Amino acid sequence: MTFAPVLSPEVSAAQKAGSAIVALESTIITHGMPYPQNLQTARRVESELRSAGATPATIAVIDGNLHAGLTDEQLQSLAKARDVAKLSSADLAACMAQGRTGATTVAATMIAAHLAGIAVFATGGIGGVHKGAEHSFDISADLRELSQTPVTVVAAGAKAILDVPKTLEVLETLGVPVIAYRQQSFPAFWSATSDLIAPLRMDNAADIAAAHKMRARLGLPGGQLVANPIPTNAEIPQSVMSPVIAQATAEATAQGISGKAVTPFLLQRIFELTEGRSLDANIELVLNNARLAAAIARELI
Repeated sequence: MTFAPVLSPEVSAAQKAGSAIVALESTIITHGMPYPQNLQTARRVESELRSAGATPATIAVIDGNLHAGLTDEQLQSLAKARDVAKLSSADLAACMAQGRTGATTVAATMIAAHLAGIAVFATGGIGGVHKGAEHSFDISADLRELSQTPVTVVAAGAKAILDVPKTLEVLETLGVPVIAYRQQSFPAFWSATSDLIAPLRMDNAADIAAAHKMRARLGLPGGQLVANPIPTNAEIPQSVMSPVIAQATAEATAQGISGKAVTPFLLQRIFELTEGRSLDANIELVLNNARLAAAIARELI
């Protein structure tokens, strides 16, 4: 029997009306920034989607129940909550079975979106192959999920703290289409461009939606990664970010930080070294991704 997430009244109404819906992850609320900025940002992203003609479906587990779409009261509660689990595909079922509360990463959000019949998901950046993975084997579950769950994910590329060339190689091996939006360069999260070339380029939402539909007609598993560059007026150029990332990475290595602790350490240290610019850019790229995701979702109706 297929499991169905709990739909918010807004998402339920959108499904009945056959209108566009876009999934959103919840770790940006619980693990991305402090209260009340996290709540303000979540509301801004949801508002951006509504303005662009789509209904937001923020995904989270609350008291063991998987939700697709949160009421504003639930958003507020999640934004203030402590000891919220960070859920990937390996943790999702256990969190629900134990009646706990958890925020979803890219992989878990894709699973929930698909269960709820939502085909498009907007996020900041996907996880990928971590630097030094040839020794640690630290590779995000996001990549495997992209290869097996049919959701189009709109992101500003992979997080720039990762080994992005290896991430692209793994995506190619797994058969995941990587589509750069309106440029050949694969975006570098905080930076609009990089020296890496994306395998595919598409210049409008209609073509991206058509590719999504064609994969389904061909019976191909998995989704698509749409790499949407951060607006140039909000980016931090690679020439600025590269030494900052290198310094933060070196500090993590020197302090013996490893595993799941690496990403939050690096993001916090980069925030400090850029005097907050990295977080400002992160918010702007998420808003930009929401706008494109809404346009794709409208084309899929």
